[in-house]
Amino acid sequence: MDETIREKLLGQFAAYLDGVDHGESGEASTAEEGSEEADLFSVFVELAGLRNEVRTESRLVKEALDQFRGVFDTLQSSHETLEQELKRARAEEHDRERSLLKPLLLDIIDVRDRLAAGLKPAPAPPPRWYQRIRSKPMDDTEMARREGVRLSLRRIDRLLAERSIVAIETLGRPFDPRLAAAMSTVEDPAVADGIVVEEIRPGFLWQGEVLRSAEVIVARRIVRNGDRT
Repeated sequence: MDETIREKLLGQFAAYLDGVDHGESGEASTAEEGSEEADLFSVFVELAGLRNEVRTESRLVKEALDQFRGVFDTLQSSHETLEQELKRARAEEHDRERSLLKPLLLDIIDVRDRLAAGLKPAPAPPPRWYQRIRSKPMDDTEMARREGVRLSLRRIDRLLAERSIVAIETLGRPFDPRLAAAMSTVEDPAVADGIVVEEIRPGFLWQGEVLRSAEVIVARRIVRNGDRT
C-alpha cells in the first residue's frame, strides 16, 4: 500500500476515535446534569410535601387545642357549679340539723337549769331536836343528793360539749344585747355602768351561734339629781 494512503487512513481513524470520545463524554455530562436536575426537583417536591404536612399538622394541633380549651372551660364551669351546689346542700343540711335538734337541746338545757337550781345554797338547818329524832342525819342525805346532782350536771355538760354547745360568759362583762337580755337594772356604785352583775338564767352558744340568750341584771349608775352618768 502506498505510504501516503496509509497515513491518510490512520489520520481518519484517529479523528474518528477522537470524535467518539468527545461524543461519549458529552453524553455523560448531559446525563450527569440531567441527574442533578432530577435530584434537585425531587428535593423541591419533598420540601413542598413536607411544608404541606407541617401546615396540616399545625391546623390539626390548633383545632385540637381549641377543642381541649372548650372542654376545659366546660369542666371548669361544671366544677364551679358543683361546688356551689355542694355549699348550698351543706348549708341546707346545717339548717335542717339545727331546726331538728334545737327543741331537744333546749329541753336538755331546761333540765340542766333545774338541776343547777338544786345546787343553790341550802336553807338554814332545822333545829337540833328535829335532827335527833331522824334515823339518819340530814347533812348526809343532803350531801348525797348534791353529789348525785353534780354527777348529772357533769353528764349533761359533757353531752352539750360534744354538740359544740358552751355557756355564754356574762358575769362581770359589759352587757351585749346580741348574747343576753337585760331583765332589770340595779344601782351599784362599785360597778361600772352597763356591767352584768347577776345572771338569772345562763345562755348558750351552739357552734358559735346563739342557742339561747342569757337573762341578766345590769348595773346602772344614777346620780342623786336623777341624771344618768
